[in-house]
Amino acid sequence: MADVKPHYSSQTKARKAALDILFMADQRDASVSETFAEQRTLSGNTVRELTTDIVLGVAEHQMEIDQRIAESTTMNWPLERMPCVDRNLARIAIYELDYTETPPSAVISEAVRLAGDLSTDESPAFLNGLLSKALAAKPTTN
Repeated sequence: MADVKPHYSSQTKARKAALDILFMADQRDASVSETFAEQRTLSGNTVRELTTDIVLGVAEHQMEIDQRIAESTTMNWPLERMPCVDRNLARIAIYELDYTETPPSAVISEAVRLAGDLSTDESPAFLNGLLSKALAAKPTTN
C-alpha cells in the first residue's frame, strides 16, 4: 500500500498544528504556552489564527477541559491512560465545543478524521463516543 499523505483543509491544518504543539508540551511535561512560544520562535513561520486560538484557549482552560474529558470517559480509560494524540485531540475538540461557535458536527468530524490519520485504529470510534457524550453533557450558558 502506498503511503499517501492526506489532503487537509486550512482549518484541519490549523488543528493539526495545534495538536503538534499540545502533543509536544504533553510529551515534555512542559507548559503549553511556553512550548507554543518556543515553536513560533524556532519555525519563524506565521501561525494560523485558528492554531493560536486553539493552543492558547486549551492552555487557559486546560483544567476545565480535562475535567470534561474525564467526565466523558469510563473509569477503565482515564485521561492519563489515553494515547497522547487522542488526549490532545479531545482537548482541542472540547475547547472548540465549549468555548467557540464552531458547529459541533464540524468539531467532532475533524477530531475523528485526525484520529483516523494519526492515531490507533480504535481512536476514531473512541473519540467519536467521548465527544458525543461530552457534547450531550455540555454546560449551558445563560
